[in-house]
Amino acid sequence: MNELKHKLLSVGAWACLLTAPAAAAPKNAAKTKPVPPRTHLEGYLGERIDACIRGRVMSEDESLLVAPFRQQNETHAWQSEFWGKWTLGAIASYRYNGDPELLQKIRNGVELLLSVQLPDGYIGNYAPEAQLTNWDVWGRKYTLLGLLAYYDLSGNKKVLEAVQRLADHLLTQIPSQKSIVEVGLYRGMPPSSILEPMVALYDRTGDKRYLDFAEYIVAQWETEHGPHLIGKALEGVPVSQRFVPDTKQEAWWSWDNGQKAYEMMSCYDGLLDLYKITGKPEYLEAVRKSVRNILDEEINIAGSGSAFECFYGGRAKQTLPTYHTMETCVTMTWMKLCRNLLELTHDPLYADQIERSAYNALCAALKNDASQIAKYSPLEGVRSAGEEQCGMHVNCCNSNGPRAFAMLPEVAVTQADDNIYINLYGESNSTVRLPGGEVLLTQTTTYPEEGDIEITVSPRKAFEFGVSLRIPSWSRVTMASVNGESIGNVRPGSYLDIRRRWTPDDKITLRLDMRGRLVELDGCQAIERGPVVLARDSRFADGYVDETAVIQATDGYVTLLPVEEKPEKMWMAFTAPMVMGTDLEGEFARPRQIALCDFASAGNTWNKNIRYRVWLRKTLNTIFDR
Repeated sequence: MNELKHKLLSVGAWACLLTAPAAAAPKNAAKTKPVPPRTHLEGYLGERIDACIRGRVMSEDESLLVAPFRQQNETHAWQSEFWGKWTLGAIASYRYNGDPELLQKIRNGVELLLSVQLPDGYIGNYAPEAQLTNWDVWGRKYTLLGLLAYYDLSGNKKVLEAVQRLADHLLTQIPSQKSIVEVGLYRGMPPSSILEPMVALYDRTGDKRYLDFAEYIVAQWETEHGPHLIGKALEGVPVSQRFVPDTKQEAWWSWDNGQKAYEMMSCYDGLLDLYKITGKPEYLEAVRKSVRNILDEEINIAGSGSAFECFYGGRAKQTLPTYHTMETCVTMTWMKLCRNLLELTHDPLYADQIERSAYNALCAALKNDASQIAKYSPLEGVRSAGEEQCGMHVNCCNSNGPRAFAMLPEVAVTQADDNIYINLYGESNSTVRLPGGEVLLTQTTTYPEEGDIEITVSPRKAFEFGVSLRIPSWSRVTMASVNGESIGNVRPGSYLDIRRRWTPDDKITLRLDMRGRLVELDGCQAIERGPVVLARDSRFADGYVDETAVIQATDGYVTLLPVEEKPEKMWMAFTAPMVMGTDLEGEFARPRQIALCDFASAGNTWNKNIRYRVWLRKTLNTIFDR
């Protein structure tokens, strides 16, 4: 820790840097970046993305999101985050579908927001005397991110000027009035997550004051009052044990709590962006160690975590009925952090996590008609809408969830130099621009309903490049071929790298291992199939969903039979052999076929009378289970 602190500048030094006159942007500040691949998803994920855009993004009234900014009288709430979150999701959705009506809504929202910017540059809804408290700086972060996303989309210099005025106003307040870690809740993590747009603003302008401010934020993390996001990560302190608050409710929702999941991961996301510019190895190492701990101790079978929005060692406790678990904002931020690491490291571990979260926690949160995104999606119980927040018609998860859906086409296929990475499988079409020319990719498959995938690789002209296929860690037996010629050394949890001279209409075929997998934890059992978690649902009317059971498996695999006639609004359904209840006399000793559906479909009518469950309590057998 002492060595780390010596690497960081003093607060006084940062104050001098931040109050210095603005440096002129270098002529090369606007960097030419590669055109990212464009992917259109069909099948189940494609339908859910389209539904989310139609039901959540397009249905929003952008003028209502701007309304709170017209009065500077707030003292504690977070209304100012909703416009930025919606705008980020809307812009990503527009990049995906190119809908001119959506673009007009985005443009209208930006124009309305810019109209409320104060002469000093402030855009927010906090009273002057309440600025720098509670969620004020957090809201400014989302305003900055939303405006920067629109600048990237439109190239409108007036928008960039407004962003700089907003950022410059903050630089007159911090650190001269308060330290960044003392202007909000949760050990300063919400306000200091403004690191992300500050790094982005430096990237767009070349103005070193923003980079200096970013480094100042990171330095403050390691001070006495900071969240120690680098030091504790490098020391191996679990995320659930960083500044544990008193269990009293008023302490949980306070500055003292250093376990807040969403905000912590937002800070680490910004730290990765800063690492890309500075190359400081401790930044990357702190993120990777924290993410590894989150994966090992927090993320549950459905690809999310947290309770009351905080880390709590939830992976080991996921079989327990738990209040307020799996917040959708946590799911989205976990996916975003994994995406950032995937692009930086090309480690397929992170693509595995994105896929798990997408098919389970994320899709489970979206109501079947896409009118709502649940705030919490527990592993058992009933589905329901989250409360409206801050006296408005929306909540944080309804605003944030679309960002995760719109992320999926952007992460499905990526590239680096002359190599294409296929990270997500499903019916889709992709266009990739490599140095040697344009390549079209077409996936023909019903995955994950089945495991057979055909990928047509069609360069505009024949040339050599690489294609890396993610082999999911759960696919223990995978077969792959190119133009009918089998490929060996296919390893789960890795990329299968194929470098060759590709010609139009070359074919890659994959067969993934879709056997049902038995998972056991703390006296409970669950079943996974491919990336999908299965759950009992009372709509099957085949018994009490909370009844104990012993799932029949051989070498850890469960024989699943498809259900031909599924309840309405259900995607996938299977039966699995189970011995039910506590009676082993006569017919009760024989396995019965019990129905399960994909977790996202479980309870998706949002009817309080429909109950579902992922973890089935295993009946104790004292002869064998000692």
